[in-house]
Amino acid sequence: MHSYLITFVLAIVFSIILTPVAIVLAKRWGVMDFPGERRIHKTPLPRMGGAAIYVSFWLAVLLTVPMDKRLIGLLLGSAIIFVVGMVDDIKGMRPLYKLLGQIIAAAVLIFFGFTVAHVTLPIIGRIELSIIGTLFMVIWVVGLVNAVNLSDGMDGLASGICFIAALMLFWSANHIGSTTQSVVMLALAGVTFGFLLFNFHPSKIILGDSGSMFLGYMIGAVSIWGMLKTATVLSLVFPLLVLGIPLIDMLFAVVRRKLKGHSIIRADRGHLHHRLLDTGLSQRQAVIVLYGVSLFFGLAAILATYGHWFTAAVLVVIDFAVIVRIMFRKFRLVSYRAQFREVRQPIKQVNTYRKAAQDEEPYPEKKDNSGSRFDDVDDDSDKQKAKI
Repeated sequence: MHSYLITFVLAIVFSIILTPVAIVLAKRWGVMDFPGERRIHKTPLPRMGGAAIYVSFWLAVLLTVPMDKRLIGLLLGSAIIFVVGMVDDIKGMRPLYKLLGQIIAAAVLIFFGFTVAHVTLPIIGRIELSIIGTLFMVIWVVGLVNAVNLSDGMDGLASGICFIAALMLFWSANHIGSTTQSVVMLALAGVTFGFLLFNFHPSKIILGDSGSMFLGYMIGAVSIWGMLKTATVLSLVFPLLVLGIPLIDMLFAVVRRKLKGHSIIRADRGHLHHRLLDTGLSQRQAVIVLYGVSLFFGLAAILATYGHWFTAAVLVVIDFAVIVRIMFRKFRLVSYRAQFREVRQPIKQVNTYRKAAQDEEPYPEKKDNSGSRFDDVDDDSDKQKAKI
């Protein structure tokens, strides 16, 4: 536990120190993300957040974890994905070349023992996967790289979701007794937390492709690492739930673009975060909603680990119900403050009218010395009777 705490704190400190450095360098070198049709931000933002996260992460890990074969594989593979992302951030890169770089970075892991050799299914038992397991690993890592990359469209969204996912995978690794995996995920949680201090709306810097692809790569690779120890259905379902939002958003984007006859790599403004903004939510509100959905997915994964399948299923159903409403732009946040104002307004109006009525001058009334209001009326009546 002491080692975990040191790693987590170091990761946060390095991230807090190096992120401002990345901001200064990005402005000096002109590595900026400018506003555009699909961009939400209104001013140019530095896009070298990936550099701060990459360096901070590996500093924290290398100072606290002894190197082994799989860590070396992660270091080499993540270096490739980081370089591909930086080239895209600085000069731009054709989607096909970027995909090729992602595949190479994932394939590097094969030579360091990252593969799913078998899986154990209920009733059926153990199934040997052989080459299929290796292909699955490459597709899985590349898929998560692109899922996180696609979700990086709003201040603090991708980094916050990866922070939640890293914490959940840290719990999973610690649960199965894998110390190295636990430290790696805790370091990733630390750097994303420190980066969020600068990336949450209004952000001072964004991840860029180098940052989002690095985060997706690390989460994908470490989740495969976990399958090496417990290759069960649950070990497959756990990372799927933890990264539910990016994966669903990516699947939704592919289906949406195919139905419209567009290329699946064509960018658009139909992602979940865009649809939340279209319903009138602010950036902060939209991000917090998606944080909540991610947290529910993560809690469902943990509950399933302990055998609470019914409760986990309820949480997943709630999440999917929220996501469907977001997809159809029907999601609304209940503003209790606004409702209170709506209820209070008529009451204030009534009180205003009442006060105005009380402040009006009363009709003049005649009074005699005794203070009676009706004596003059009675006297006039008596005089009329006497005349008659």
